[in-house]
Amino acid sequence: MKIYFYTGPHCSLCDLADVEIARTSMSSSLTIEKINIRQSTKLYHLYGARIPVLKRDDNNKEIGWPFTTADLEEFLQ
Repeated sequence: MKIYFYTGPHCSLCDLADVEIARTSMSSSLTIEKINIRQSTKLYHLYGARIPVLKRDDNNKEIGWPFTTADLEEFLQ
């Protein structure tokens, strides 16, 4: 499954999100594309106050921080 990971430079919350992703049972089957929101004015306005945000490629559902491993397990089902 492909996941878009909206992030930014020097984002400590994004580092915590990486840890939660690694803890999920599906982590090895995920394709994660990290997208720096500072590369686009549109993305910065959409996600600037909410990063980290994960978005599924297949259904466009999003989950924003804070989330737990259990939250991610449900999100990835």
